[in-house]
Amino acid sequence: MSPRRNARATEVRRPAARGKTRALGQHFLRDAGVARRIVELVAPTARDLVVEIGPGQGALTDLLAQACGRLVALEVDAVLAARLGERFAGRPHVEILQADGRTFDYGGLPAQRPDPGGRVLAVGNLPYSVSKPILMALVEATPAVDQMALMLQREVALRVAAAPGSRVYGSLSVLTQVACDVRVAIGVPPGAFSPAPNVDSAVLHLSARAAPPVPIADLDRFRTIVRAAFSQRRKNLANALSAGLGLGAERARSLAAAAGIDPARRAETLSLAEFAHLADALSR
Repeated sequence: MSPRRNARATEVRRPAARGKTRALGQHFLRDAGVARRIVELVAPTARDLVVEIGPGQGALTDLLAQACGRLVALEVDAVLAARLGERFAGRPHVEILQADGRTFDYGGLPAQRPDPGGRVLAVGNLPYSVSKPILMALVEATPAVDQMALMLQREVALRVAAAPGSRVYGSLSVLTQVACDVRVAIGVPPGAFSPAPNVDSAVLHLSARAAPPVPIADLDRFRTIVRAAFSQRRKNLANALSAGLGLGAERARSLAAAAGIDPARRAETLSLAEFAHLADALSR
Protein backbone atom coordinates (compact mmCIF):
# COMPACT_ATOMS: atom_id res chain seq x y z
CA MET A 1 0.00 0.00 0.00
CA SER A 2 1.61 3.27 -1.04
CA PRO A 3 2.24 5.86 1.72
CA ARG A 4 1.04 8.54 -0.69
CA ARG A 5 -2.31 6.93 -1.46
CA ASN A 6 -5.02 9.56 -1.85
CA ALA A 7 -7.36 10.00 1.10
CA ARG A 8 -10.37 9.77 -1.20
CA ALA A 9 -9.89 6.02 -1.42
CA THR A 10 -11.33 3.64 1.14
CA GLU A 11 -10.67 -0.01 1.84
CA VAL A 12 -13.56 -2.13 3.02
CA ARG A 13 -12.50 -4.46 5.84
CA ARG A 14 -15.92 -5.08 7.39
CA PRO A 15 -19.44 -4.35 6.18
CA ALA A 16 -20.92 -1.19 7.66
CA ALA A 17 -24.21 0.60 7.35
CA ARG A 18 -26.09 3.62 8.57
CA GLY A 19 -26.72 3.38 12.25
CA LYS A 20 -23.53 1.39 12.87
CA THR A 21 -21.96 4.29 14.78
CA ARG A 22 -24.96 4.62 17.08
CA ALA A 23 -25.03 0.86 17.61
CA LEU A 24 -21.38 0.94 18.67
CA GLY A 25 -22.10 3.63 21.26
CA GLN A 26 -20.03 6.36 19.62
CA HIS A 27 -20.12 9.88 21.07
CA PHE A 28 -18.37 12.47 18.94
CA LEU A 29 -15.77 14.67 20.60
CA ARG A 30 -16.61 18.34 20.22
CA ASP A 31 -14.33 20.00 22.79
CA ALA A 32 -11.35 21.48 20.93
CA GLY A 33 -9.34 21.87 24.13
CA VAL A 34 -9.67 18.20 25.00
CA ALA A 35 -8.76 17.26 21.42
CA ARG A 36 -5.54 19.31 21.65
CA ARG A 37 -4.59 17.72 24.97
CA ILE A 38 -5.08 14.22 23.55
CA VAL A 39 -2.82 14.94 20.58
CA GLU A 40 -0.21 16.53 22.87
CA LEU A 41 0.03 13.30 24.88
CA VAL A 42 1.75 11.54 21.98
CA ALA A 43 3.19 14.69 20.33
CA PRO A 44 3.32 13.43 16.72
CA THR A 45 6.03 14.73 14.39
CA ALA A 46 6.66 14.60 10.65
CA ARG A 47 8.65 11.38 11.20
CA ASP A 48 5.70 9.53 12.75
CA LEU A 49 2.80 7.46 11.47
CA VAL A 50 -0.44 7.87 13.39
CA VAL A 51 -3.32 5.42 13.25
CA GLU A 52 -6.54 7.07 14.38
CA ILE A 53 -9.32 4.72 15.45
CA GLY A 54 -12.90 5.94 15.14
CA PRO A 55 -12.29 9.42 13.70
CA GLY A 56 -16.05 10.02 13.48
CA GLN A 57 -16.53 13.65 12.50
CA GLY A 58 -12.81 14.46 12.50
CA ALA A 59 -12.25 16.43 15.74
CA LEU A 60 -8.87 14.75 16.25
CA THR A 61 -8.16 14.07 12.59
CA ASP A 62 -7.45 17.68 11.64
CA LEU A 63 -4.95 18.14 14.48
CA LEU A 64 -3.22 14.85 13.79
CA ALA A 65 -2.97 15.54 10.06
CA GLN A 66 -1.30 18.88 10.77
CA ALA A 67 1.37 17.33 12.97
CA CYS A 68 2.27 13.86 11.67
CA GLY A 69 4.04 12.59 8.58
CA ARG A 70 1.37 10.04 7.74
CA LEU A 71 -2.12 9.43 9.09
CA VAL A 72 -4.21 6.29 8.65
CA ALA A 73 -7.74 6.73 10.00
CA LEU A 74 -9.95 3.67 10.60
CA GLU A 75 -13.69 4.32 10.47
CA VAL A 76 -16.15 1.42 10.48
CA ASP A 77 -19.14 3.55 9.45
CA ALA A 78 -19.33 3.76 5.65
CA VAL A 79 -21.05 7.15 5.58
CA LEU A 80 -18.58 8.78 7.97
CA ALA A 81 -15.62 7.22 6.15
CA ALA A 82 -16.85 8.62 2.83
CA ARG A 83 -17.31 12.09 4.30
CA LEU A 84 -13.84 12.08 5.78
CA GLY A 85 -12.39 10.80 2.52
CA GLU A 86 -13.87 13.82 0.71
CA ARG A 87 -12.76 16.21 3.43
CA PHE A 88 -9.13 15.07 3.37
CA ALA A 89 -8.87 14.28 -0.34
CA GLY A 90 -6.39 17.11 -0.84
CA ARG A 91 -3.95 15.78 1.75
CA PRO A 92 -1.97 12.91 0.21
CA HIS A 93 -0.43 11.89 3.56
CA VAL A 94 -3.90 11.15 4.99
CA GLU A 95 -5.62 7.84 4.27
CA ILE A 96 -9.18 7.12 5.37
CA LEU A 97 -10.02 3.43 5.54
CA GLN A 98 -13.41 1.93 6.14
CA ALA A 99 -12.06 -0.63 8.60
CA ASP A 100 -12.75 -2.20 11.97
CA GLY A 101 -10.33 -1.33 14.76
CA ARG A 102 -10.92 -4.73 16.37
CA THR A 103 -9.51 -6.69 13.43
CA PHE A 104 -7.12 -4.28 11.70
CA ASP A 105 -3.53 -5.49 11.18
CA TYR A 106 -1.60 -3.03 13.36
CA GLY A 107 1.53 -5.17 13.08
CA GLY A 108 2.05 -4.01 9.51
CA LEU A 109 2.15 -0.29 10.35
CA PRO A 110 5.88 0.13 11.13
CA ALA A 111 6.72 -0.59 7.48
CA GLN A 112 4.53 2.36 6.46
CA ARG A 113 6.25 5.02 8.61
CA PRO A 114 7.32 8.12 6.66
CA ASP A 115 10.73 7.82 8.38
CA PRO A 116 12.21 4.49 9.48
CA GLY A 117 13.28 6.17 12.71
CA GLY A 118 9.81 7.49 13.43
CA ARG A 119 7.17 6.08 15.74
CA VAL A 120 3.81 4.39 15.28
CA LEU A 121 1.22 6.17 17.41
CA ALA A 122 -2.39 5.15 18.05
CA VAL A 123 -4.99 7.78 18.93
CA GLY A 124 -8.72 7.38 19.22
CA ASN A 125 -12.03 8.21 20.81
CA LEU A 126 -13.08 4.57 21.07
CA PRO A 127 -16.76 3.57 20.89
CA TYR A 128 -17.73 2.38 24.37
CA SER A 129 -19.21 -0.93 23.26
CA VAL A 130 -16.04 -2.13 21.47
CA SER A 131 -13.33 -0.29 23.40
CA LYS A 132 -12.00 -3.39 25.18
CA PRO A 133 -11.43 -5.57 22.07
CA ILE A 134 -9.82 -2.61 20.27
CA LEU A 135 -7.55 -1.97 23.25
CA MET A 136 -6.57 -5.65 23.38
CA ALA A 137 -5.83 -5.69 19.64
CA LEU A 138 -3.51 -2.70 20.09
CA VAL A 139 -1.85 -4.14 23.19
CA GLU A 140 -1.20 -7.44 21.45
CA ALA A 141 0.34 -5.50 18.54
CA THR A 142 3.03 -3.94 20.76
CA PRO A 143 5.86 -3.19 20.18
CA ALA A 144 4.68 -2.42 16.64
CA VAL A 145 2.67 0.43 18.23
CA ASP A 146 4.93 2.67 20.32
CA GLN A 147 2.46 4.94 22.14
CA MET A 148 -1.30 5.32 22.46
CA ALA A 149 -3.72 7.99 23.61
CA LEU A 150 -7.15 6.37 23.87
CA MET A 151 -10.46 7.75 25.10
CA LEU A 152 -12.54 5.22 26.99
CA GLN A 153 -15.36 5.16 29.48
CA ARG A 154 -13.78 6.28 32.77
CA GLU A 155 -14.76 3.03 34.48
CA VAL A 156 -12.88 1.02 31.87
CA ALA A 157 -9.84 3.32 31.98
CA LEU A 158 -9.61 2.86 35.75
CA ARG A 159 -9.81 -0.91 35.32
CA VAL A 160 -6.93 -0.86 32.85
CA ALA A 161 -4.73 1.15 35.24
CA ALA A 162 -5.81 -0.67 38.44
CA ALA A 163 -3.23 -2.18 40.81
CA PRO A 164 -3.35 -5.68 42.36
CA GLY A 165 -5.80 -5.84 45.24
CA SER A 166 -8.14 -3.30 43.67
CA ARG A 167 -11.77 -4.31 43.24
CA VAL A 168 -11.54 -3.49 39.53
CA TYR A 169 -8.18 -5.17 38.86
CA GLY A 170 -8.69 -7.87 36.26
CA SER A 171 -7.41 -9.52 33.10
CA LEU A 172 -7.66 -6.21 31.22
CA SER A 173 -5.33 -4.64 33.81
CA VAL A 174 -2.79 -7.46 33.77
CA LEU A 175 -2.60 -7.98 30.01
CA THR A 176 -2.28 -4.26 29.32
CA GLN A 177 0.25 -3.55 32.06
CA VAL A 178 2.52 -6.40 31.08
CA ALA A 179 2.85 -4.83 27.60
CA CYS A 180 2.61 -1.12 28.37
CA ASP A 181 3.31 1.55 30.93
CA VAL A 182 -0.21 2.82 31.71
CA ARG A 183 -1.60 6.01 33.22
CA VAL A 184 -4.93 7.78 33.26
CA ALA A 185 -3.93 11.11 31.75
CA ILE A 186 -7.09 13.18 31.20
CA GLY A 187 -10.58 13.14 32.69
CA VAL A 188 -13.31 14.13 30.23
CA PRO A 189 -16.86 15.17 31.24
CA PRO A 190 -19.98 14.23 29.24
CA GLY A 191 -20.34 17.78 27.91
CA ALA A 192 -17.24 17.34 25.76
CA PHE A 193 -19.22 15.05 23.43
CA SER A 194 -22.19 15.15 21.13
CA PRO A 195 -24.44 13.47 21.99
CA ALA A 196 -23.42 13.65 25.64
CA PRO A 197 -22.99 10.18 27.21
CA ASN A 198 -24.43 9.33 30.61
CA VAL A 199 -20.99 8.58 32.05
CA ASP A 200 -17.61 10.26 32.42
CA SER A 201 -14.74 9.39 30.09
CA ALA A 202 -10.98 9.35 30.49
CA VAL A 203 -7.94 9.24 28.22
CA LEU A 204 -5.34 6.56 28.80
CA HIS A 205 -1.74 7.22 27.84
CA LEU A 206 0.08 3.96 27.10
CA SER A 207 3.74 3.52 26.21
CA ALA A 208 4.85 0.15 24.88
CA ARG A 209 7.42 -1.60 27.02
CA ALA A 210 10.60 -2.85 25.35
CA ALA A 211 10.14 -6.04 27.40
CA PRO A 212 7.65 -7.22 30.03
CA PRO A 213 8.39 -5.94 33.55
CA VAL A 214 8.63 -9.56 34.75
CA PRO A 215 10.22 -12.57 33.00
CA ILE A 216 7.64 -14.35 30.83
CA ALA A 217 8.77 -17.44 28.93
CA ASP A 218 5.62 -17.85 26.82
CA LEU A 219 3.33 -14.86 26.35
CA ASP A 220 0.47 -16.91 24.93
CA ARG A 221 0.55 -19.23 27.94
CA PHE A 222 0.66 -16.20 30.23
CA ARG A 223 -2.46 -14.77 28.59
CA THR A 224 -4.22 -18.13 28.90
CA ILE A 225 -3.47 -18.30 32.63
CA VAL A 226 -4.59 -14.71 33.25
CA ARG A 227 -7.88 -15.13 31.44
CA ALA A 228 -8.57 -18.43 33.19
CA ALA A 229 -7.78 -16.96 36.63
CA PHE A 230 -10.29 -14.17 36.12
CA SER A 231 -12.89 -16.33 34.39
CA GLN A 232 -14.88 -16.69 37.62
CA ARG A 233 -13.99 -13.76 39.86
CA ARG A 234 -16.11 -14.88 42.79
CA LYS A 235 -14.20 -18.13 43.11
CA ASN A 236 -10.79 -18.67 44.62
CA LEU A 237 -7.80 -19.09 42.35
CA ALA A 238 -7.80 -22.90 42.30
CA ASN A 239 -11.49 -23.13 41.40
CA ALA A 240 -11.20 -20.42 38.75
CA LEU A 241 -8.22 -22.16 37.15
CA SER A 242 -10.02 -25.49 37.29
CA ALA A 243 -12.98 -24.04 35.38
CA GLY A 244 -10.99 -21.81 33.05
CA LEU A 245 -8.38 -24.39 32.06
CA GLY A 246 -10.57 -27.49 32.24
CA LEU A 247 -8.42 -29.04 34.98
CA GLY A 248 -9.43 -31.21 37.88
CA ALA A 249 -9.70 -29.39 41.20
CA GLU A 250 -6.66 -31.16 42.69
CA ARG A 251 -4.55 -30.43 39.60
CA ALA A 252 -5.52 -26.74 39.80
CA ARG A 253 -4.55 -26.57 43.48
CA SER A 254 -1.23 -28.25 42.70
CA LEU A 255 -0.59 -25.76 39.91
CA ALA A 256 -1.05 -22.81 42.26
CA ALA A 257 1.08 -24.44 44.94
CA ALA A 258 3.86 -25.14 42.43
CA ALA A 259 3.93 -21.42 41.67
CA GLY A 260 4.25 -20.64 45.39
CA ILE A 261 0.74 -19.18 45.58
CA ASP A 262 -1.98 -20.03 48.07
CA PRO A 263 -4.75 -21.73 46.01
CA ALA A 264 -7.36 -20.05 48.25
CA ARG A 265 -6.39 -16.55 47.12
CA ARG A 266 -8.41 -14.70 44.50
CA ALA A 267 -7.02 -13.67 41.14
CA GLU A 268 -7.35 -9.94 41.86
CA THR A 269 -4.69 -10.21 44.59
CA LEU A 270 -1.97 -11.59 42.30
CA SER A 271 0.86 -9.45 40.94
CA LEU A 272 2.22 -9.63 37.39
CA ALA A 273 5.14 -11.70 38.69
CA GLU A 274 2.81 -14.22 40.34
CA PHE A 275 0.86 -14.67 37.12
CA ALA A 276 4.18 -15.28 35.37
CA HIS A 277 5.03 -17.94 37.99
CA LEU A 278 1.66 -19.61 37.33
CA ALA A 279 2.35 -19.68 33.59
CA ASP A 280 5.74 -21.27 34.22
CA ALA A 281 4.15 -23.86 36.53
CA LEU A 282 1.63 -24.74 33.82
CA SER A 283 4.46 -25.40 31.36
CA ARG A 284 5.97 -27.87 33.83
